[in-house]
Amino acid sequence: MAPEFALAATGFAVLLGLIAIRAPVGLAMLLVGMGGYVHILDWAALGNYLKTTPYHLFANYTLSVIPLFILMGALAERGGLARDLFAAANALIGRKPGGMAMGVIGACACFGAVCGSSVATTATFGRAALPELRRYNYDAGFSTGTIAVGGTLGILIPPSVILVVYAISTEQNIAKLFMAALIPGLIATALYILAIAVLVRLKPHLAPPGAVPSAAERREAFLNVIPVLLIAVVVVGGIYGGIFTPTESAAVGCIATLAVGVLRGTLRARHIKESLLATAETTAMIFAILLGAEVFNAFLALSQAPDLLAMWISEQDFPPYGVLLLLLAAYIVLGAVMDELAMILLTLPVFFPVVTALDFGLTTEETAIWFGILVLVVVGIGLTAPPIGLNVFVVSGLARDVPIARTYRGVLPFLGMDLIRLGLLVAFPALSLWLVRALS
Repeated sequence: MAPEFALAATGFAVLLGLIAIRAPVGLAMLLVGMGGYVHILDWAALGNYLKTTPYHLFANYTLSVIPLFILMGALAERGGLARDLFAAANALIGRKPGGMAMGVIGACACFGAVCGSSVATTATFGRAALPELRRYNYDAGFSTGTIAVGGTLGILIPPSVILVVYAISTEQNIAKLFMAALIPGLIATALYILAIAVLVRLKPHLAPPGAVPSAAERREAFLNVIPVLLIAVVVVGGIYGGIFTPTESAAVGCIATLAVGVLRGTLRARHIKESLLATAETTAMIFAILLGAEVFNAFLALSQAPDLLAMWISEQDFPPYGVLLLLLAAYIVLGAVMDELAMILLTLPVFFPVVTALDFGLTTEETAIWFGILVLVVVGIGLTAPPIGLNVFVVSGLARDVPIARTYRGVLPFLGMDLIRLGLLVAFPALSLWLVRALS
């Protein structure tokens, strides 16, 4: 093994060891990166690097989109917009067998257009939908599993914090990544609803029919949901139409969400304060991981291991799709045991040069965008797959009387649909790239 690979492998091993003993991910990446940097150069070089890197990293205007999208989601959650979405979806199809579960999926997809976080989407609909599902005798594991996978639509439907981080890390256009994510996100929504329809037909006891709402109840539910749908159209449509940059769109979305909540009386001073605090905490966590990843990536760049690996793979004449499938399999395995943001920032310096060096019959930019969507999909799989499945833990924290094993069993049919969707996106890159090509 070349010294460069040995050094990089040692760094990865130490990093994973620190994460395994529950060291904060950002701190672990920072310490290992600093150690590797000093090993290759010296303390003086590290000091010079740290004098400027944090400033230039966090002074990046593009990063401002992260706290804005997080704040928009926090305001939407506390302003009751998720409850309105679920009520409208429930009024539309809740009376059918499995209709309330389908309503959860549809409402999560709509909420994903104003919230770029899967955990926030899962927690929000866990509180909004779980009591209703229980009231109509839905199976407990089926209910929690549906909410867990529905939460992944928070990152699959643009805007997505994960895609923003990917765009910044790989120097790609955020708006184009958002365009590319829309069709895969809608495919995910359709496949989840299909899975529910098939399950309910095979096992009717999982999801009995709900109550038939009156005409007045349906009218009220649909009127209440108009504001959140308008916000979603403005935020996403503004980006796709070139009216707003992603950062401007996030700012407009924050103002619109705040205005709707205040005018309706659902957002009070206490809720706004809670939203700001939650945004600050989440943003600080993300930025700490970004700084740690920046230093760790600098160590990897000095070792030259990623470039050498990409060169070696290109020289071996491996089938491009074979290499891609191996990388995606590695992402699924890592995603089951690691935080999704840390996993992406840890692996991109190694995987991204490998993928962009392969020939898929696409331009370099198209390959980068397509790979970003594939990464997003496997991150979503990792959010619900055992043994970790962060979304499963979130919904289990809200439904403490439901054993986590039952939630994992409820998730399994949806994971099958995830693999089908991943296969489609790998086989047909145009599913991710069509909208980018049409609007660019």
